[in-house]
Amino acid sequence: MTRTDLADLYRAYIACLNRQDWRQLGQFVGDEVRYNGEPVGLSGYRAMLERDFRAIPDLRFEIGLLVVDPPHVASHLLFDCTPTGLLFGLPVNGRRVRFAENVFYEFRDGHIAEVRSVIDKAAVEAQL
Repeated sequence: MTRTDLADLYRAYIACLNRQDWRQLGQFVGDEVRYNGEPVGLSGYRAMLERDFRAIPDLRFEIGLLVVDPPHVASHLLFDCTPTGLLFGLPVNGRRVRFAENVFYEFRDGHIAEVRSVIDKAAVEAQL
């Protein structure tokens, strides 16, 4: 897969998340996906995303920076949202917060196989 192909695939994945089109998630995420070293599988990954959207009704993934070196993708994702209760264990309770996530993916056979995520919790703490 070329850099351009992988970048396009990743952007389509982000669009899928923003649409909350869970039926299409398997087009992008492998059945045996691992998240931060833990095997979660496609169903566990989907459940995690669904929980995120329930806790943050206005959740939207925005790509701030995208670096592609097949089979890897590195993305700096930006969030501007209003979580309803706790966010990363912090009492946000409907306040608008902005934060970023640095996330690294490994693709195998055209699907996300590994996800490594680091979220800027300190940015949220600073806004409370």
